[in-house]
Amino acid sequence: MPYEGAKSLNWQQSNPYICKVKKILLIQTAFLGDVILATPVAAELKRIFPEATIDFLVKKGNSALLQNNPNLRYIIAFDKRKGKYRSMLHLIRQIRSEQYDLVVNLHRFGSSGLLTSQSKAKQKIGFKKNPFSFLYTQSFPHEISNGTHEVNRNLSLLQSFGAVAFRRPELFPSKANYATILPYTSQPFYCIAPASVWLTKQLPITKWVELLQQLANSGNIYLVGGKEDSNLCAEILEKANVESAHNLAGKLELLDTAALFSKAKRVFVNDSGPMHIASAMNAPVTAFFCSTTPDFGFGPLSEDSEIRQVANLPCRPCGLHGHKSCPKGHFNCGNHIQIG
Repeated sequence: MPYEGAKSLNWQQSNPYICKVKKILLIQTAFLGDVILATPVAAELKRIFPEATIDFLVKKGNSALLQNNPNLRYIIAFDKRKGKYRSMLHLIRQIRSEQYDLVVNLHRFGSSGLLTSQSKAKQKIGFKKNPFSFLYTQSFPHEISNGTHEVNRNLSLLQSFGAVAFRRPELFPSKANYATILPYTSQPFYCIAPASVWLTKQLPITKWVELLQQLANSGNIYLVGGKEDSNLCAEILEKANVESAHNLAGKLELLDTAALFSKAKRVFVNDSGPMHIASAMNAPVTAFFCSTTPDFGFGPLSEDSEIRQVANLPCRPCGLHGHKSCPKGHFNCGNHIQIG
């Protein structure tokens, strides 16, 4: 449903503000998946304001996701490691120098709210949950657990401009990215992304081993992730003892991984960033939800999407972002998920 809820072109032409917006800043300085789920907003801003330039402010490390995005002019990195407040002062000066007509802040925490409020933009839009939203031109509710997807929530900020209600996230791997993954695509293959920042959002190793053994005779299996995930992938491979499985963790860039997902027979992920990469590439995906739930609004969006979870656990969900360990000590939400 790429253009559900779009307003008419005549409505856009009759709104005088449409013609006045020439420079836009979009802000999402949260996790990798949040940046991917913000790409529909960039696409809609470009559709509504076709003559405007759009810049995107993200946390350092996530910039690579947005390379080749035709809707964007500049990608600005917020590097908190150089000193959060020093970096913020530098960014405020940079943002003010650009004289943006419109700032759209999707992040709900204080640092981005301060950047937005101090931007001197003519229009400042974001969610009411941000502690600085009282300084915005417009602010809107952000409701969790009612089944509304985060993409819909993000796009709701642009409703007054005639935005659509939903469109799928997008990533744009280059020819070089596809060339990088070409050696892995000569035979049918599956991708598995077993890691998560939060342990209670991560399917247990024993379950990944079970999945590898089920897929062993169906094609090659590539375990993917960052360098920090290489040991986890190696442990899974050692315990599974599947000859067709290979460890690619740390060997691919983010857009290489996106390109690889687009060619896979199926991608298996946690409720984590790789799930949103799969959605952005419309790759067939199976997502394992352990301590969290799709009702939070962060489920997969591929046309061929499957969710595996344990129903009717009274302790689930135990939090929005997961935990470093199970608060109850049993981790039934992960240990009881059915693989096959």
